[in-house]
Order: sequence, then structure tokens, then C-alpha cells
Amino acid sequence: MRLPRKASLLPLSAALLSLALVHCKQQDPAPEVPKARAQRAPPAQPPQAPAELSDVLKARRPQGGEYLGLYLVDMKVGYVFNDVGPVPGRPDQVRSISELHFKAQVGARLSERMHREERVYEAKPGGRLVAFTIEQRGDGGNQTLVGTATPTGVSVVRKRPGLADETVNVPATTELAEDADQPRVALLRQKKVDGHTLDGTDLGTYPVSTTVEASEERLISGVKVRVGKTVTLSEKEKVPVTTYVAEDGRVLEVEFGTTMKARAESEAVAKRLDLVEVFGLTRVVLPKKLPEQSQAIPGQVKLVMTNLPEKFHRDSYRQKYQKQPDGSVLVTLSARAPEPKNLKPRPLADPDGGDNLKTSIIVESDSKAIREQAEQLVGGEKDAYAAAKKIVTWVATTLQKDYGASADRATDVLRQRKGDCTEHSLLAVSLLRASGIPARRVDGVVYMVNQDGVPALYWHEWVEAFVGEWTQMDPTFNQVVADATHFGVGLEGNAEITPLIGQLKVTEVK
Repeated sequence: MRLPRKASLLPLSAALLSLALVHCKQQDPAPEVPKARAQRAPPAQPPQAPAELSDVLKARRPQGGEYLGLYLVDMKVGYVFNDVGPVPGRPDQVRSISELHFKAQVGARLSERMHREERVYEAKPGGRLVAFTIEQRGDGGNQTLVGTATPTGVSVVRKRPGLADETVNVPATTELAEDADQPRVALLRQKKVDGHTLDGTDLGTYPVSTTVEASEERLISGVKVRVGKTVTLSEKEKVPVTTYVAEDGRVLEVEFGTTMKARAESEAVAKRLDLVEVFGLTRVVLPKKLPEQSQAIPGQVKLVMTNLPEKFHRDSYRQKYQKQPDGSVLVTLSARAPEPKNLKPRPLADPDGGDNLKTSIIVESDSKAIREQAEQLVGGEKDAYAAAKKIVTWVATTLQKDYGASADRATDVLRQRKGDCTEHSLLAVSLLRASGIPARRVDGVVYMVNQDGVPALYWHEWVEAFVGEWTQMDPTFNQVVADATHFGVGLEGNAEITPLIGQLKVTEVK
């Protein structure tokens, strides 16, 4: 298991980057032309700055970019670098740069990840995104995505060590230059900014907006100063991101919900990280061990929780919520096998409109390798639940459990055949969708007693499949019915759950 890993835990709009440098190709001289016919080609005109510049270039900010230390529950786990400015030699373009560096101890493993993005836009007001480059290194695998954006679509070349380049085409994005730094643009205009951002993980385009809040006084280096305040909300992440900006344009602090913060620091200080053990830092310690019936099928357990916002109180076939007089909530978790009368043959329509059957650059359920593996596993099996059990059991018994062999794409997981809960869940969902079974990943916590003997809930990922009714399955623990020790709070690796990390408490086990 692991803390959900996403570069999009940082939904700063200055996240993606690209290089759009034009190189002149030297050519051999043309044959000499008689003077009477010779025509001199007009000299190449250098790019000209637009008559009016985007507000993203007018906003005040530090020259050369800025570093921020990244803190999870007040422990430093990484740093961020951001910069926005004109492209050198191209006054008609603006470039945003964002880097995320993460480093932490996860169990016995040291996890490190670098996610660097550049984006290039037209420099005029409302200038469109024209190109980007995304680099990922470390945990999750190494790859570079080089994208070219036009009004009709986005073409992305995926480069990975030792493998042939791949080209992926995705729908056109509506992201504009002002979306590269919405907080500063909103403060400059003193009004709300609505826009879109192309996500650096799944390449989907999502609405994002920033509102201006009342300015505040903050204590900076022992001196009270008045700072501008904005709140940014992405339709994908759904985590309020509060940014505090000094009058000179410096970002002083960024709050990602209540759990994660980024603080302005010098480069040397930002790169000096704590050695944090993430499992121990983020687990939810229980007052006592869970009863044996919680791990049976059918099974049930009741937990009294605090610091669980009401938006997470979503009753389902597995989870029921009951508010308590003291403000806590009684959560009843139950697990059972699907009702035989409800089971249906595959392929099945998605009851949620189709998203749970879609392929993507992450799920890759339409790839040849995934489709062939799915066909090999389920063959002529028509019963969707029987087919789903074959897939989950194969993933559980085939993949080696290895945290240090992470991958962010289903085909990579299939090829390397090892990983932790996110790799198990991603491959299972990909194979299920390729088999005509709607499926999605579930993020939450699961019960474990580790070597220290402390009963706790640890962050985990498993799957949910529609086989005539929804049923949850755990390919990491080889459970064709995920037992009642699984408490789900989010779907598809969404950063919406991050405010719960380090905050969720269990005060009673019933």
C-alpha cells in the first residue's frame, strides 16, 4: 500500500510545460540563377510581441522563479519550483515551468519521484496552449511526454527508455495563458478567474477557477505584512488550494486542504528534506483490533470516526453513515458477494454513463497487449462476475508485491508484473474494461496490524466492478469480495481524499 501518488496533488495551474523553439535547418546552396531571373527571398521576420500581453505576464512575480518546501502533516517530503515568463527569443510566447520533487520512506523502501512540466502559450490575452513537455522520473517509472496542441486536438509523443516511441491523440484543450497562474491573474484583476487545465497525468482537460478572498495579515520573518489571498478549485481534484501572495508578487504559502502545505524557501532550504516514514505518518491508529467478523464474507464492522467531512458521508451498498450527537459519525462497513439473481453476462453497459469502460493513457484498456491478456484469461466465459473473479485472481497471484517497482500505465504493469496496490488495481481495472466489464479504482484505507503490533487503517487502493450490480474486489490481497475492513473515500486516484490524510480519526470500534 502507499500514500496515493499524484503529481496532481499539486493542482497549481503553472504545472505543465513545453518547449516550442523553432530551429532553422541549414541547406546546401541552390544552383546559381542567371541574374535576369534571380529573385531575392525576403528576409525572415523574427517573431513579434503581440500588441497586448496576457495578464499572466503583467502580474508581479519573482524573477527566475521561486522554490517552496512541501510539507505533509508538518513533515517535509519534497519541494516545488514554479516560474512563468516569456520564452527566450520568442516574445510572442509565454512559458510556465513547474517541478515537483518528492522523497520519503515508505515502509522499508525509499520512494523518490520527480515530475517536471513546461507549457508554452501564445503571449496575447487569451493565448492558447501550443506545446508542452512532461518529464517523470523515479517512483512510477521514467517517461517523457512531448505534446503539440492545436485548435482541433492534442498530439502527444510518449518516450520511455528502451521502448519505441508512441503517439497518443487526445481532444483539443481549452487551456489559456491566464490559466498558467490563475492566483496572480485573479489578484491582478481583483475578480474571479474561470478557465481550464490539461492534467499532466491523464491528459484530460478539466475546469478550474480561482476566487479572490479578503486580504490578510501574516507574520513573515517576525513582521506582520498584508498579503493577497486566493482559493483555486479544480473540477478534477476538488481540493481547495489557498494561495497567499505578498504585495511584491512572491508566493508565501500554499495550502492544499488541511494536510499539505508549500512554504516559500530559498533553493538550498527547499531542497533540504526530512526523512519521513509515510506509512507511520499517515495511518489511522485504532483503539483496538477489529473483530474477526469484519474479515469474513459476509461480514460487518462499525467504526466511530471524527474529522470526516460531510461530503464523504455517501451511503452505498457497503457503507452507511449516521451522525452522532457529539459531531462524530458512526460508519457501518459491510461486505457480501453479489446476489446471484442480479448477475449478468458480459459485455455490460456502464450504469454510470460510460466512464467506467473508457480507455485512457493510464488505463490503456484498448491496447493490444491488454486485450490479448484479457481474452486469454476469460476466454468464452459469459458470466461477468465469473470473468471478473478470474481476472482479479490472476492479477493477485501473478504480480510480485514490490513497492520499488511502481508504474503509472497498465501496459507497463503488465510487462513488469510487479508493484504495490496501485499497480494491482490499475492492471485489474484495465483487464476488466477490456473484457466488457465496467470497473474503477477505489481509494481508501484498509485494516492491518504491522510488525509493531499496532492495529491501524493504512491507505490503500482496490477495485469495484459492475457485474449486474456493483461489487468491490481486492487484487492485492486476492479477495474476490473485498472484506469489510476496506473503507472507501474516493475513486480513480482522485486527490479529493488528501485532506483526510493525517486528519481522519477512529475513536471507537463496535
